[in-house]
Amino acid sequence: MTKANNPRESENLQDHTKRVVNLLHKHKLVEGLVHTQQMPRQELVEALVHKQNLAELQNLLDRLHPADVAHILEAMPLEDRLMIWDLVKAERDGEILLEVSDAVRETLLATMDSGEIRAVAGQLDADELADLAPDLPRSIIDDVFQSLPMEEREKLRAAMSYPEDAVGALMDFEVVTVREDVSLEVVLRYLRRLDELPDHTDQLFVIDRNEYLRGVLPVNKLLVSDADAKVGSVMNTEMVMLHPNDKAHEAAQAFERYDLVSAAVVNADEKLVGRVTVNAVMDFIREESESEVLNQAGLRQEEDLFAPVWKSLKNRWTWLAINLVTAFIASRVIGVFEDSIEKLVALAALMPIVAGIGGNSGNQTITMIVRALALGQLNPNSAKKLFTKEIAVAAVNGLVWGSVVGLFAYMIYLSIPLSLVMTLAMTLNLLLASIVGVLIPLTLAKLGRDPAAGSSVMITAVTDSGGFFIFLGLATIFLM
Repeated sequence: MTKANNPRESENLQDHTKRVVNLLHKHKLVEGLVHTQQMPRQELVEALVHKQNLAELQNLLDRLHPADVAHILEAMPLEDRLMIWDLVKAERDGEILLEVSDAVRETLLATMDSGEIRAVAGQLDADELADLAPDLPRSIIDDVFQSLPMEEREKLRAAMSYPEDAVGALMDFEVVTVREDVSLEVVLRYLRRLDELPDHTDQLFVIDRNEYLRGVLPVNKLLVSDADAKVGSVMNTEMVMLHPNDKAHEAAQAFERYDLVSAAVVNADEKLVGRVTVNAVMDFIREESESEVLNQAGLRQEEDLFAPVWKSLKNRWTWLAINLVTAFIASRVIGVFEDSIEKLVALAALMPIVAGIGGNSGNQTITMIVRALALGQLNPNSAKKLFTKEIAVAAVNGLVWGSVVGLFAYMIYLSIPLSLVMTLAMTLNLLLASIVGVLIPLTLAKLGRDPAAGSSVMITAVTDSGGFFIFLGLATIFLM
């Protein structure tokens, strides 16, 4: 959880948001009342009231952490969001822009002129600027790039050269390095001369004169070891080393597996080039999780909650169009068996049960497969065993819950043949759901696509059409 700037600020984020909403409402209400009154010096009164309410709101925003301000901005309609953004101090703009979602960042940058954006870019380090660069005008990036010292230019060029899912995109250039032939007393004196340590500094990186990584010196060892001891005698040589081109999700797994706070990033020659910290990894995991949820629902990208209607429509209509096609297919499957439904109306009441349970079972399977792929737990050999296991689970579930539904059908319609058809249809549809639930994410992953992309839409389409066809087909064969 993010800490507040002021230790007295113990309220949770929801309370802060409510306070901001209340202050905005109070400001608008009083401003509206002043506008309706005919009084001397109305403009002066209005200015004083306006200043008093907005000053209180600005005071609250100044005490909040940038991440909390970002959350509040994301939770506000566009008009209120821009009013709050105007109250944020200019020196905090960069920190907040890094925290807000891409969609909200776009709305905020649209209100800023080129001078303001240049000032924001000038506040950021190379790795932070690389995160913001895709949303900034190219001309501004070029200007900022030319204004940077040569060392910072190289860092920025390196940070921008990596794809979003690479360790290099998460890399932080703020590292504290020491030599193995110096004493711990010298290291402590060196640290005291620094203004502050980089965030999440749990270890110092030990390098030689050519910047090859030799080991790491944990801060806790530094503090409790004999000050006369050499760094080389205290440092750890067994450490996690990442490479800029490694996949970010692999780094996230390493952080989770080994409980890391930071890890060294080295090039192909094992020269230290930066580090990855746990906060960057957590941000990556959160973004990946949000992206997976959106993809499963058939949304192409993250969407501003208060985005214009047309923009939201463009984000949503691709998979809705696909879903419409699959719905037509399902309707035609039902149409093929219209005569059977007319002869036995009970079929119309029972077939949604078969399709609904199949869709739920398929979504469970897909969720497990997508999770296994994300954690790197699947390989060609284990995929075959998993496929067999999911079919077995589906068969048992189909027989058990199919029997329950069959008993339910018998209690209502007093028909043993209908009950047996219901049980068999449920079993077959769950088997279909498990097969497709495994194949969809594995196929997408093999094609280099996000295994979660539209998976919920696709599995629902298959289990609906398949469930209707299986149930109505069996009913036509055995009951007509």
